[in-house]
Amino acid sequence: MDDLRDASRSLTEPVAEIVERAGLTPNMLSALSLCFSFLAFLFYCISASDHRMLFAAAIMVMLNGTADAVDGALARRMGYADRRGDLLDHVIDRYSDVLLLSGVIFAGYVRWEIGLLAVVGVLMTSYIGTQAQAVSLRRCYGGMLGRADRLVFIIIATLANAIYPERIDGLHILGWMVLITMVLSHITAIQRFVHIWRCLGR
Repeated sequence: MDDLRDASRSLTEPVAEIVERAGLTPNMLSALSLCFSFLAFLFYCISASDHRMLFAAAIMVMLNGTADAVDGALARRMGYADRRGDLLDHVIDRYSDVLLLSGVIFAGYVRWEIGLLAVVGVLMTSYIGTQAQAVSLRRCYGGMLGRADRLVFIIIATLANAIYPERIDGLHILGWMVLITMVLSHITAIQRFVHIWRCLGR
């Protein structure tokens, strides 16, 4: 389950209050989260020749996750929670997901075939979760590996790879992260599909 989503709310609300005082809007935060993911992509690519850049990549992923978490809390505080904001948030999240994984793939930490399957799994997980709304159900966040869990996994793997850049059984730590993400994302997509299917049959 995407348990970190609920646990983070006690932290995001105070941050949202600070951001509101600074004059930022939810859409500005969403745009910033995309900028952070693009910078992470660049740092991952550069890390192919200098693994120390992975520390910078990890920071960008953290900032991406923070901005993504706080924009929703800020929207609720400011009364800006609407369908356009929700659409923008989800589109940016998907671009961010692709950028983060693509950075790891382009840097050569994992074979592109595995990376492609991981990207497909991540996108299908999100698609099936939101598709529940298209069939008049609530959005589905369940399953083994939600976005919040995935971001934490990426951050930990990135820092671990920066500290220990050697291969383990043929793969870098980031390579193992992508491989595990590939497997768990497809399992999560199936879990969400089965849950929605059963709900439609009731």
